[in-house]
Amino acid sequence: MLGRIVGAVTLLWALGFIWFAVALPLPAGEEKTDGVIVLTGGKGRIDRGLEALRSGWAPRLFVSGVDRDVKPHEFAIEYHIGSLQMACCVTLGFAATDTTSNAREAAAWIRTQKLKSVRLVTSDWHMRRAVAELKRVSPQGVEIVPDAVPTKPSMKMLFLEYHKMLARQALRPLRGWQ
Repeated sequence: MLGRIVGAVTLLWALGFIWFAVALPLPAGEEKTDGVIVLTGGKGRIDRGLEALRSGWAPRLFVSGVDRDVKPHEFAIEYHIGSLQMACCVTLGFAATDTTSNAREAAAWIRTQKLKSVRLVTSDWHMRRAVAELKRVSPQGVEIVPDAVPTKPSMKMLFLEYHKMLARQALRPLRGWQ
């Protein structure tokens, strides 16, 4: 009996990993939201967030997890953001260091701005866990539109992220998470 249970769990784990690795989230369309949240840490994420802002898919942008040494004017120069657009529409968050703190920082911005919908931009392999973390701490009723930046993750990266996602789900009841 124990062998069957172990076999079933192993099969479920393997099928889950295959689904996770093959069915990576995709970029969102041109759906409009109240704001865009970009989680730093991967190539193309900030560019995708700025595309959403500049295309009118959202009127404001929040970049979570910006290095504390980065000055807003340096950020503006690096990403070709005019001073008026930077002042009105772009907010940099410097407090986050990981996905959990990204979610807390972004949720605080959502509350401050009184947003009802946000476009979340991160890498495709990171999206599922990022959405789960943001949903956990965001105000109730906020719509989160996943906008994944396509990547070519290594098998090692997928394996690690899959297990982070599983660990988050397993620990959720132990830590009193929603």
